[in-house]
Amino acid sequence: MNRRSALTFALVLIAGATAPLYAQTPGGAEAGEIAKWSIITAGFALAFAAGLGALAQGRGVSAAAEAIARNPGAAGDIRGSLILGLVLIESLVIYVLLISLILFFLKPFSA
Repeated sequence: MNRRSALTFALVLIAGATAPLYAQTPGGAEAGEIAKWSIITAGFALAFAAGLGALAQGRGVSAAAEAIARNPGAAGDIRGSLILGLVLIESLVIYVLLISLILFFLKPFSA
């Protein structure tokens, strides 16, 4: 395991261990506060999904362009696989957008 993976694992472990400390306020959470945090969480989820989806699409297009440059005869097969991969990556971002819009407009956690 390289250093970056170990650091990421340690941070996730620490976040998971400290999460129960903030699980519930003493008097119970108000409905407005839950709605506020669900909107903030949806915004962060959409930002991460869009950013990481764009990085993945960039890497996919880069790899496909390099593969076509190395073997122009396989351009059709590579192009088909590229389009399928880009569609699947983009669908994940659209799912997060849909969930974010549901949390923003419907407020399922409010009373």
